[in-house]
Amino acid sequence: MYHKILVALENSQADATLLPHIVELAKIHNSELLLVHVADGWVARRYEDFKLRSSEEMINDEQYLQETVDKLKSKGVKVSKLLALGDPPEEILKVADSEKCDLIAMTSHGHRFFADLILGSTIEDVRHRTMIPMLIVKMGTK
Repeated sequence: MYHKILVALENSQADATLLPHIVELAKIHNSELLLVHVADGWVARRYEDFKLRSSEEMINDEQYLQETVDKLKSKGVKVSKLLALGDPPEEILKVADSEKCDLIAMTSHGHRFFADLILGSTIEDVRHRTMIPMLIVKMGTK
């Protein structure tokens, strides 16, 4: 049913909640996982425009993605990675479309209305703009 699952990672503790759910789902469906992290710092957002060097954030994010890929491969999961640069919702949607993903998996922090207004909500933006099914796991869920 799910051939390619985009897994939006944050490079935070939230990923520890999401990954076990997705690994089990991938094993059941023999799915390929595409781990995506969107670096959205100043350099990442202007990287192409100004032909900048990778920032420390981008280097750390790339290392994190590779370490995560290595761990999942050791569990027998088909997995690849992509470090995107820019606006998280925009990049997640772009990658999901270009890579022909049939599920988007993300972690929810459980913010409420005012926190979402202040902090923004990547999930809300993605879910309103995609027709691809989504799996949202609340942070801390086992």
